[in-house]
Amino acid sequence: MRRREFIAGLGGAAAWPLAAWAQQAAMPVIGFLHQQTAETAAEIVTGFRAGLETIGFVEGRNVAIEYRWAEGHNDRLRALAADLVRKRVDLLATSPNSQIALSAKAATIRPSQPPT
Repeated sequence: MRRREFIAGLGGAAAWPLAAWAQQAAMPVIGFLHQQTAETAAEIVTGFRAGLETIGFVEGRNVAIEYRWAEGHNDRLRALAADLVRKRVDLLATSPNSQIALSAKAATIRPSQPPT
């Protein structure tokens, strides 16, 4: 009887990590779009991360961030925003710059379908 209990316990212990892994939700991904370079926007990124931390999100622990930098080439903003949308980020964050916001909006709005 003890041998059966031991073997049953081993089977349960082996299955437990698989069950725990299967129940984990996917980590949310935030897309971060900015017109500058990573170096020139370092202070903004630090503030963004600090703000996320105050509401319980820590990059690499329970949220991932995909960064896209236009590097001063505002004509690249729309393509960068579209890339983040294709990656199906959960949230798209931009600076309050209207050109960036409009590029992000254009990348996320689907054209209306013609009436049938």
